[in-house]
Amino acid sequence: MSGPVTSAMLYPGHSAEDEFPALEGILEGVRLPVRHTWEGPTDHTVTALRELGSAEQLAPAARAAADAGARSVVWACTSGSFVHGPDGMREQVGWMAEASGLPSTSTSLAFLAALEHLGIGEVSVAATYPAEVAAHLTAVLAAAGVRVAAIATHDVPSGEDAGRLSPDQVRALIGTEHDAPAVLVPDTALHTVGLISELEATLGRTVLTANLVSAWHGLRLAGWRGHSDRLGRLFRD
Repeated sequence: MSGPVTSAMLYPGHSAEDEFPALEGILEGVRLPVRHTWEGPTDHTVTALRELGSAEQLAPAARAAADAGARSVVWACTSGSFVHGPDGMREQVGWMAEASGLPSTSTSLAFLAALEHLGIGEVSVAATYPAEVAAHLTAVLAAAGVRVAAIATHDVPSGEDAGRLSPDQVRALIGTEHDAPAVLVPDTALHTVGLISELEATLGRTVLTANLVSAWHGLRLAGWRGHSDRLGRLFRD
């Protein structure tokens, strides 16, 4: 099959979807088209996040992505996947795969795949979410055998609010004190792509952000095996 390798990003709301065109500009021979699954607010509450990741939201978008020529599909929402727990996350991916007939994943599963690929079993987490929401991520990581050495939570009310954070505010949210070998930044509403190399150099740690792992895993599922020295260790190794 000729042409760019295409992995569709199913994305709720409007906050940092411009990260995917930015990634297309850095990587060669790829497309990361965004399909919006939700037009309302993306509040950081467990109830709201579970609604974002329902079959009614995901299956039609996955089917449309396949019809448009995608080779894989990603539910590009960390909290909208991990709030369903380990089994629920995989059920979500099953809905997408059944509807599209394509390899499918979510941002939460992409984080796990990236950690396995890099051989990392211990992380610290810098989360935009309130503690009640972030606890679900900790549980998902623990179920996968990943030790959470530290987690910092922030009461950013919604994805829209996260998307408005400046680069300096994102740096402050991530912080500088991390002992684990990797730092996870799990919110696809944050603008992080332009900061990854800088953060890895400053922190001396692998930095995995939500949009980064979403694109990486989606592209790998689509058959892409390229590299970049502009997106940190994940795309370099």
